[in-house]
Amino acid sequence: MERTDPIPLIARALRRERDRAGLSLTELARRAGIAKSTLSQLESGNGNPSVETLWALAVALDVPFSRVVDPQPAPIRVIRAGTGPAIPSLEAPFNATVLSTCPPGARRDLHVIALEPGAARVAESHIPGTVEHLVITAGRVRCGPVNEEVELDVGDYACFPGDVPHSYTALASGSAGVLVMEYV
Repeated sequence: MERTDPIPLIARALRRERDRAGLSLTELARRAGIAKSTLSQLESGNGNPSVETLWALAVALDVPFSRVVDPQPAPIRVIRAGTGPAIPSLEAPFNATVLSTCPPGARRDLHVIALEPGAARVAESHIPGTVEHLVITAGRVRCGPVNEEVELDVGDYACFPGDVPHSYTALASGSAGVLVMEYV
C-alpha cells in the first residue's frame, strides 16, 4: 500500500499554527533553530522534514508535535494500515505516524476489545462530543455510526463520532482492537 504524502498536511499545519501564534517566518525559524528558507520550503509544500525538525518547530510554536502533522478532523476518518503520513527520523530507523490528536480539555479512556462473529454490538449515543478511535489488532471488523459503518483489517484505524448510535461487528473469529474513547 502507498502511504499518504505527509508534506501537504505539514505545510497546511505549519502555516495554520504560525498564523495562530502570530509569528513571522523569520521569527519562527529563529526560535526553532532552522533556516528561514527551510521553513519557507516546508510551508510551500516542498522539502522533506525530519522528526527532529518538526519537533523543533512544534516546540517553537508551543504546540504538541501532532499539531504540525495532523490533518483537520473529519466526522469519520479511516487510515489503512501502512498508509498514514509517516515522518522519518534522521537519527534512528524510526517512523512516527500520528493517527489522532487530543483537543484541549479532552480526556480519553483506553480499552482493548475482543469480538466474535454474530450479532452486532450496537452502542447508543454517548455524551455529546464523544469521539471513538479504533485500531484493529486481529481479525476484521465493521464499525462506525449506524448506516455509515466501515470495514477494517489488521492495522487499520478509524475515527468516528461516539455521540450517535454506532456499532461493532466482527467479520472474522478472534477479532480484537484497541479502542480509545475521547470525551470533550
